Amino acid sequence: MTVIANRRSVMTLFSKPADPWSHRTRIVLAEKSITIDIVDVDDGNLPEDLLDLNPYNSVPTLVDRDLVLYDSRVIMEYLDERFPHPPLMPVDPVTRAQFRLALYRIERDWYSLADEVGAALDRKPTGRAVKALEESILSSVEIFAAKKYFLSDEFSLVDCTIAPILWRLPLFGIKLPAQARPIQRYMDEVFARPSFQQSLTDFERELRQ
Repeated sequence: MTVIANRRSVMTLFSKPADPWSHRTRIVLAEKSITIDIVDVDDGNLPEDLLDLNPYNSVPTLVDRDLVLYDSRVIMEYLDERFPHPPLMPVDPVTRAQFRLALYRIERDWYSLADEVGAALDRKPTGRAVKALEESILSSVEIFAAKKYFLSDEFSLVDCTIAPILWRLPLFGIKLPAQARPIQRYMDEVFARPSFQQSLTDFERELRQ
């Protein structure tokens, strides 16, 4: 494992072009202008390096010299701490804990449903999962309206996590109603960021063309 990691002089991210978990990691990389080698991974053809480095054979997987990380939240927080500018988490312990709780809830409430919907796209999307995801997003309208970004006036890891789900709404067949105007305003703001545009793969870019 260490020998393979040492062979890489540049930080490497194994990433799936269509995967929101990989996408949020790529947003962090772009936000911090980190030089990195991104290896696109297909389900049916996993690179040998990934099989050797990650016991779960999952993405995203980050390789930084001797360090191998294979949980997207761990990767994001590692990148934020190793490359502190711009900071993507608050310094205050209480606010930081609130942001981490928001990340946990988004992963549990949105990402789990998005994974369920995405897994069914090749067959028949589950109406229950789509409806549950839409309702969960709409229930947060007041939070989107309160600040420029989610919970804050500064762009954060929470926004890096929310943006991939909102970008995929057309893929999921979700159209936001008129009362979701604050979410639309938020999407316009985040999607226009150069870092977000830079993070998109060809597959992701085509979702909104």
